[in-house]
Formats: sequence, C-alpha cells, structure tokens
Amino acid sequence: MSSSCVFCSIAAGQAPATVVREWDDVIAIRPLGPVTPGHVLVIPRRHVADVGEDPQVSARAMVCAAELAGELPAANVITSKGSAATQTVFHLHIHVVPRIEGDALPLPWTPQQAGHTAS
Repeated sequence: MSSSCVFCSIAAGQAPATVVREWDDVIAIRPLGPVTPGHVLVIPRRHVADVGEDPQVSARAMVCAAELAGELPAANVITSKGSAATQTVFHLHIHVVPRIEGDALPLPWTPQQAGHTAS
C-alpha cells in the first residue's frame, strides 16, 4: 500500500467511495466523474502502478472487470499505462463503461475526436 495513493486508501477502507462489488483482492467502485451511468473502476487492493507492472495482479483485476462487463449487453473495458496514454492515477484501474447504441461517447482514438488525424 502506498500512503499517498488514493486508490490504496479506498481499497483499504480509509477513504470514501461507492463500492459496487468486492472480491478478496480487488474492489469495484463508482468513479467521481462517471462518463456513462453504470461506469465503474476495477482496482486491485495491492498497489501496482499500471497494467504492465505485475501481470498476475493485472490478470486478476481483468478477470473481475470481465465478470462485471459480462453482465452488460455492451461495454468498453479500458486501462491506460503511462501519462502519454492518459493515465492520471498511477494505481492500476480498469474502467468498465456501459455503452448503448447512439450514446455518442467518443473514445480518444476514434474518428469522433474532431481535428485529430493519425500519423
């Protein structure tokens, strides 16, 4: 546990969060700024900076994220590694984002991002 990590504090029950589901080693919470109704973050209780740091912890968190995504008709399951990839909290977390046809929620790498061209 990192004493300065907000997700470590949440996982340890020392910081407030709306818990959606818990496993022994992983917790799912509602983010403060959900992008769709039902958006959750799946967070390992053990501090791992990103998906590449510990493949076993990452795999276990993904199993839990897949369990939640499996309950939805459509979803994005997303994580980021590094600030260049839009990671802002350096504790592994996996977004499970429910989707519906026509919701118009753009992803960073889709043509919906006006003015951006791939190189």
